[in-house]
Amino acid sequence: MIESEIKIPVAELDSIRRRLDQKGAEQLSPRQDEVNILFDTTDGSLAANGKVLRVRRVGERSLLTFKGPASWDGAVKLRREIELEVSSSRAISEMLHALGYAPWMRYEKKRESWTIGGVRIELDHTPMGDFVELEGPVADLEDTARALELDPGRAVAQSYIGLWQLFREEHPDLGHDMVFES
Repeated sequence: MIESEIKIPVAELDSIRRRLDQKGAEQLSPRQDEVNILFDTTDGSLAANGKVLRVRRVGERSLLTFKGPASWDGAVKLRREIELEVSSSRAISEMLHALGYAPWMRYEKKRESWTIGGVRIELDHTPMGDFVELEGPVADLEDTARALELDPGRAVAQSYIGLWQLFREEHPDLGHDMVFES
């Protein structure tokens, strides 16, 4: 499947949540803690080629995801995504390690999911700030963003990892992983 998305930084999520409610959006899941572990080869060849191998844990669910290199259609990021649910994040992590992959980055966020008109809207609170991700048909993403009073022109090209690296340049006291302070 080809994932198409727009990621827009926002000052806060409450106003977006209110707009979603006013527009009749359906909340798919309440705010949940999400832990993501990225895996790569010892020489970093996946990341070097714009690929991602991720194990995600959300509540009791565990997902294994592969993402291919990104391309662009205006503000919309497009990339191949293969995702499957697995019974255990620990077991799949052990399998990846046995296959020669090693964890190289951990990132956390608090995410709630909504949908409206065939577009999935993710409200993400991260250690570096808040973001809205819109995923769905390319033709609908920018219009949905505008309907929520978001400017597609403010969409960021970077993944959360790339954004974290930029954020760390301004905050050198932060650690390698994008995690919430305990």
